[in-house]
Amino acid sequence: MNIQTARDEYALALRQGQKEYRELIMAGRRTSPAVLDEILPENAGEMVQEVGLVEIPASRIVGTKSAGRTAAFTPQFRPLLDEESEFACKWISLCADHLGDTGIRDPILCYEYLGNFYVQEGNKRVSVLRHFDAPRIPGIVRRILPEASEEPRIKAYYEFLDFFNDSGLYTVQFRRPGDFAKFLSYLGKNKGEKWTEDERKTFSAYFQYFRDAFGTLNTKQADVLPEEALLLWLKLHSFQDLGRMPMSELKKSLAASWEDVLSSGGGSAVEVKTKTEEVPRPNLISRILTPAYDHLNVAFIHQLNPVTSNWVMGHEEGKTHIERVFGDKITVTSYLDTNTTELAESRIAEAVADGAQVIFVTAPILSKATLKAAVTYPKVYFFHCSVDQPYSSIRAYYGRMFEGKFITGAIAGAMADNDRIGYIAAYPIFGEITSINAFALGAQMTNPRAKIQLRWSCLPGSPQADFIREGIRVASNRDVPAQDRMYLDLFNYGTYLLDEQGGLSSLGSPVWVWGRFYEYALRTIFAGGWKHEKDAPARNYWLGMDSGIVDIKLSDKLPDGVRHLAELLRRDLIDGRLDPFCRRITAQDGTRMNDGSRHFTPEELLHMDWLCDNVEGSIPAFDRILPVSQAVVRELGIYRDQIPPEKEGSL
Repeated sequence: MNIQTARDEYALALRQGQKEYRELIMAGRRTSPAVLDEILPENAGEMVQEVGLVEIPASRIVGTKSAGRTAAFTPQFRPLLDEESEFACKWISLCADHLGDTGIRDPILCYEYLGNFYVQEGNKRVSVLRHFDAPRIPGIVRRILPEASEEPRIKAYYEFLDFFNDSGLYTVQFRRPGDFAKFLSYLGKNKGEKWTEDERKTFSAYFQYFRDAFGTLNTKQADVLPEEALLLWLKLHSFQDLGRMPMSELKKSLAASWEDVLSSGGGSAVEVKTKTEEVPRPNLISRILTPAYDHLNVAFIHQLNPVTSNWVMGHEEGKTHIERVFGDKITVTSYLDTNTTELAESRIAEAVADGAQVIFVTAPILSKATLKAAVTYPKVYFFHCSVDQPYSSIRAYYGRMFEGKFITGAIAGAMADNDRIGYIAAYPIFGEITSINAFALGAQMTNPRAKIQLRWSCLPGSPQADFIREGIRVASNRDVPAQDRMYLDLFNYGTYLLDEQGGLSSLGSPVWVWGRFYEYALRTIFAGGWKHEKDAPARNYWLGMDSGIVDIKLSDKLPDGVRHLAELLRRDLIDGRLDPFCRRITAQDGTRMNDGSRHFTPEELLHMDWLCDNVEGSIPAFDRILPVSQAVVRELGIYRDQIPPEKEGSL
C-alpha cells in the first residue's frame, strides 16, 4: 500500500516540480539548486570544521556540493525526472520508508557555508522530506569558514558562530553586524550564556510559529529573512507575546508593520536625502485623486522643556516659525517632559486623540515609541529627529552641521596664534565625526600647521578648563540651538577665544533652523505630497545649508577679512560649489582617505568613523561614556552595533 501511495506522491511532487521549473524559466532564473563548488572562493577548502550531527532547518538547504545531479531537482528540491526513471524508483522507495514504520533514518551529509547547506550525499532524502514539509532534517555537517573581513555579511556570520556555540541552533541567520546582539537582548540572553534544552525548544516552537505568519504575508518573496522581520517585531512586542497571541492576531500585528519589515530588512538600505524635493503643485486631477488638506493639526513631542533644554527651545522656535507662516491653517500643540518610552507612547496617543495629523518627535531616544505609534496610527504623518532610521513609516530628519563646522574651523585656524585649537565634541554619534573632521579641514585650510585638540563632553572632566591650562586660546563647543544671536554671548556655544583668566570672546557658530524643515514638511503635506505608499523605502532627511536647515552666525567682533572669508565659504556651500571633503585627506593612521578626486557619498559622510591626521584625540569607547549620555549613543552611536544591548525580555 505504501508503494502505491509513494508513487502517487512522486506524481504530485513531479507536477509541482514541473510547475516550479516553468515559472523559473519565465522569470529568467536558475532552474536547479545552487552549487557550492561554483560559489566558494579558491582557498575556502582550507578552512573546514567538523560540526557533527545537526538538526538542519529544511529551508536552509539551498543546494548541492557539486553539480552532479542538480538537473534532477528544482531549487526547492522537487523532482524533475520521469516517473519510470531509476531516480524516480529510488525516490518512491524512500518515500515508502518515510510513510511506513521504517522511516528515513540515515542522516544526510552536507556542507554549510554562510548559514546555508549544500548536500553532498542524500539529495533524494532531502527531496522526500521537504515534499512532506519536514521542518528539520538530520545531517552530518562540515562547516566551511569564510575568510574574516570587514564585509558586513562576513562579520555577521562570525557573530552567528558565537550564537551557535551558545544556543546550538542553526535556525537564525542575520546579515548585518550587531543584529545577533540585539536579538539576544530581546530574549534576555547574554553572549556566552549557554541555552538550556527547554530554552531551545521554546525558542524553536515560537520561531516556527512566527515563520508561519511571516510566510503567509511574504507572498512576493521579498528580500527579508523571517528572523529580520522578528527583530523588528520584537522592537514593538515582547518575545512572550508569541506564546500568547492567536495566529490571527500575530498576522495582524505583523501586517501592520509590514512596510517597515521590508524597509529594514538586511538587504535594504536607508535612502539618505540631502536636499528637499520641490513641493508639488496640485492640479485638478491630483486634487480629485489625492485631496490636499485645508487645515492641519500638528503636535510636537519633546523629551524635556524649553526652560531646561536649549535643544527643545530651538525646536519650539521652529514651531513659532510655522505658526507665523501658516497662521490659522494649522493648530499646533507641544507635549513637554516626555522623557520615557512609556510616557511618549501615552503622549502620542493623547495627541492623536486630540486630532493630531502630523507629529514631530524631537528626541532621538524616543525612536521606539515613534515607530510603535506610526504602526498603530498609519494615517498620521510621523517625523523623528534623528538619522539612520531604517523604517518607512516614519521620516527621520537632521542637519548636516559639518558644513557650518567647516566654516568655523577656517575661522579658528585664522585666529589661532599658537597653531593649537580646542574642540569639545558632544557624543560619538552619526555625523559628529564628520563635523570634527570638517572643522579640522577648515582649520588646515587657513593654517596648515593647525592641530585640533579633541575632547568630549560625554566623558568625565572639564575640557574648557583643560584648554585654558594648556594654553589653547581658540576652542569650539556645542552648536547654537537656534538663530537668536544671544546664544553666541552665552559662551557655551560656538567657537570662541579664551584668555588666561577664563574670559571668552565669541567668533561664530553653526545654527539650527528647524523651522525651515517644519515649513517644508507642512507645505508638502498641504499640497498632497508624501502620501503613505506601499513598498516605500526608509527616507532620512540629512539637510544642510542649501536647504536652509543649517546656517552660520558670525560674531560682530570677527575681523573683517576673516568675516569676508567665512561669508564666501557660506555662499559656496549654499550654492553647491564647495565640498569640504573633496580634497586630499589623510587619516590619523596614515591611510589616504581621499586623493582629492572624488566626493564622499552621504552614507560615507554620515557613518564616518576615522579622524583626520591633524586631530589629536580619539573616539571614546562606550564604557567610558557618562551614564547620562549613554542612551543617545545607544540609539545613534557610530559603533552602536558593537554596544552590548540592555536586556529586554526572557526565554
